[in-house]
Amino acid sequence: MYDYDLLVLGSGPSGQKAAIAAAKLGRRVAIVDRRDMLGGVCINTGTVPSKTLREAVLYLTGLSQRDLYGSSYRVKEDITVADLAARTQHVITRQTDVIRNQLARNKVSLITGTGRFADAHSVWVDGGSGRETRVSFDKAVIAAGTRPARPDSVDFDDRTIVDSDGVINLQAVPRSMVVVGAGVIGMEYASLFAALGTKVTVVERRPRMLDFCDEEIVESLKYHLRDLSVTFRFGEEVAAVEKHRSAALCVLRSGKKIAADTVMYSAGRQGQTDDLALEAAGLTADHRGRITVDADYRTTVENIYAVGDVIGFPALASTSMEQGRLAAQHACGEPARGMSDLQPIGIYTIPEISFVGKNEEELTDASVPFEVGIARYRELARGQIVGDSYGMLKLLVSPEDGRLLGVHVFGTGATEIVHIGQAVMGCGGTVDYLLDAVFNYPTLAEAYKVAALDAANKIRNITRIDT
Repeated sequence: MYDYDLLVLGSGPSGQKAAIAAAKLGRRVAIVDRRDMLGGVCINTGTVPSKTLREAVLYLTGLSQRDLYGSSYRVKEDITVADLAARTQHVITRQTDVIRNQLARNKVSLITGTGRFADAHSVWVDGGSGRETRVSFDKAVIAAGTRPARPDSVDFDDRTIVDSDGVINLQAVPRSMVVVGAGVIGMEYASLFAALGTKVTVVERRPRMLDFCDEEIVESLKYHLRDLSVTFRFGEEVAAVEKHRSAALCVLRSGKKIAADTVMYSAGRQGQTDDLALEAAGLTADHRGRITVDADYRTTVENIYAVGDVIGFPALASTSMEQGRLAAQHACGEPARGMSDLQPIGIYTIPEISFVGKNEEELTDASVPFEVGIARYRELARGQIVGDSYGMLKLLVSPEDGRLLGVHVFGTGATEIVHIGQAVMGCGGTVDYLLDAVFNYPTLAEAYKVAALDAANKIRNITRIDT
């Protein structure tokens, strides 16, 4: 009756996983996406390029080795955009090949072009030839993703004034940069360019950055970024950006003026739903282009689902993949467990941050008692070996039953080792597990045992006084 049992609009992390999950269940599946966007924003302009860029910067600047070899240590003295782009393009090409092979192996058809709804069971696909093809489906998953939001008042030229997609295509490493917005993307790029030697100024209208993170961790990051000559302007707002021949001039509402080679706006994301003709399928999107879904990722139209960044928070590649898989399970009538509330957050600043569970402020506001256990990398043999003297791991432990309430990591490997705490929390484990466990030595993971001992000793002292 239909060309496909399931049609997916978008080939990013959520779209890929939705398509492959449905194909594994024996359904006829197709993905619609542009030829140059296989893998979505994640692979081409977002997550993968930015994290590859970060890895290239850490290696070429020798930044992570300076504790061992001195503050003047560098692998390459004059780092060019070509040096950075070579590694980025290599990874993008490899990842694109991996995705193409996965789709082919699972017999998922790849329809090249842009799709727009004709009705609730078909789309028009424009392959670029000037003629549209109609493709019908029983169920559909919208995984169209997002693009950087661009304020109408700003004259973006992708050279002097850029967004987070355009910043990876700069022709040269700027001597100075203003980053507007101290969210995750803004802080990742601020730290990356600061490590390259760019003089960075961060402008944020809120009183602090990364306000969903543990305050102590954020203060540690701020200290290190200031050490890289980053200037913070909190409680400030950009009123205008004036383009001049050789640079840009940022004018703040307070009257301050900041000159910079490049201005990067990190003003949130906008759902890419404008060209989908949602109304033809009986759907609507909000002012940020986001689509509303229920707990099963079903939209208000019964046979159409939506996943990933296009449905809003948390808008992470990791959670989007799981949303895609679950939506496909529901669309195919397969039983599926809901996504766990225990999701790790990784922020790839330099140094990186990762956490899972609650932070101190949240627990205090909820009147939940907790004890803090801390391990500092400089006290670990592995910390000394890798040259990380600033990293730390913080455990928030319930003094009543020893449950882990939160795990916060700052420094080398933070986004990797946070999963140990996630596993313990997810399995209902307590701090006793970490106290009794034997960790490989020397490792950064050993920080869990040190922090657990710190928390347990504090709890023991309080218990002794109480009795």
